[in-house]
Amino acid sequence: MKKILIVDDDADLRDAIRTVLEDTYTIEEADSKQAAYSILEKFTPDCIVLDVMMEVYSSGFELAREIKNDVRFPNVKILMLTGVDKEMNIDFKSEAGNSEWLPVDDYLQKPLEPKTLREKIANLVG
Repeated sequence: MKKILIVDDDADLRDAIRTVLEDTYTIEEADSKQAAYSILEKFTPDCIVLDVMMEVYSSGFELAREIKNDVRFPNVKILMLTGVDKEMNIDFKSEAGNSEWLPVDDYLQKPLEPKTLREKIANLVG
């Protein structure tokens, strides 16, 4: 079974994502960048569902760059969640995959549609 790590500081959103995915994937959860690192010491996911803004506004961006540059995780896909693209005037669609600025494999805007979430993850992990 493929493994998913959900990293988001919103417990309700983590629960919702878990509910949508747990019948198909093994799920672990983290509520912060630091908690994600603790889980990554013992759990190598196929995909990380990663919130943009957590304990500080740049946590998601930092974690994405660090994971993509970590030799332990060469095949881990990142699906970034955002509810801030309009407020921050960032075009995530054109920036996703930019290895220097936003090294994620795909992104999804909040609020999440369960069907779209499942489709995006299936496309990333097969």
